[in-house]
Amino acid sequence: MDWLERMARLRQWTRSGTRAPHKPLLLLYALGRFQEDAGGGLRYTAVEQDLQRLLIEYGPPRRTTPAYPFHHLVGDGVWEVRTDRGPGSPGSGVRDLRDTGATGRLAPDLRAALRREPELLGRIARLLLDLHFPSSLHGELCEAVGLALEPAEAEPLAAARRQRDPRMRERVLTAYEYRCAFCGYDGRIGAVPVGLEAAHVRWWAFGGPDETENGLCLCALHHKLFDKGVLGVGDDHRILVSQRFVGHSPAAREHVIALAGRPLIGPQPGTRPVAAAHRAWHAREVFHGEPRPAAAAG
Repeated sequence: MDWLERMARLRQWTRSGTRAPHKPLLLLYALGRFQEDAGGGLRYTAVEQDLQRLLIEYGPPRRTTPAYPFHHLVGDGVWEVRTDRGPGSPGSGVRDLRDTGATGRLAPDLRAALRREPELLGRIARLLLDLHFPSSLHGELCEAVGLALEPAEAEPLAAARRQRDPRMRERVLTAYEYRCAFCGYDGRIGAVPVGLEAAHVRWWAFGGPDETENGLCLCALHHKLFDKGVLGVGDDHRILVSQRFVGHSPAAREHVIALAGRPLIGPQPGTRPVAAAHRAWHAREVFHGEPRPAAAAG
């Protein structure tokens, strides 16, 4: 059985690029727990808060519940649920999962495969990360679910849906003249840019093309905040800052809050700016909450 293929074909809600990372997040969490205790199960009442926090932090900016993947992942053949009454999930209702003592774990065949091939766990985890989340979030997401992964091997995964264009970074950085589009940072070591990255507006994992009109040159800080939904780009190509962001230090005010309402820096003339469809996707699927009013001048 090809577990990578099965993981790549998880049944998820998909419509117009809608993000539904519920099942991948549950699987990553379960893989982290498997590393810690290969024989243990995940009782819903014991892990509900952990899963809810993951959905809030790494899921779309819509109200959701971990009960959905806990029940529906069974249908993908990689997960099983038992209750105090025996095998089988009681359904996707939160109360039913709580009251019946529902406990989930990776499917028996998958657990056996992970014991036979220890490297399979890392390959599955990297596939789930690559297909559902931007690379800027991979490290912290692994920490959040308790996953310890070896450095990624440079081998193509047959289950991956498409290949990235390695020229994307250079095209985007050139378009923005090697400056962060949010703050103008343009650091170099000699002739080599340092701390500057090409950010996808519509994530590559959700059909975002490797094109300059789907890219922004951002410093490492603002790239991370952009992918976390703290920062966004409005219809008028001005910077959005989420009202949910809280920072009281001078650094937080200067580097984040003061950006609200500022126009993007670049791209240079002759280069197409971020396309409206990609801005709209990011606003709908990534940006959290309402934007702050423009920062007062002076």
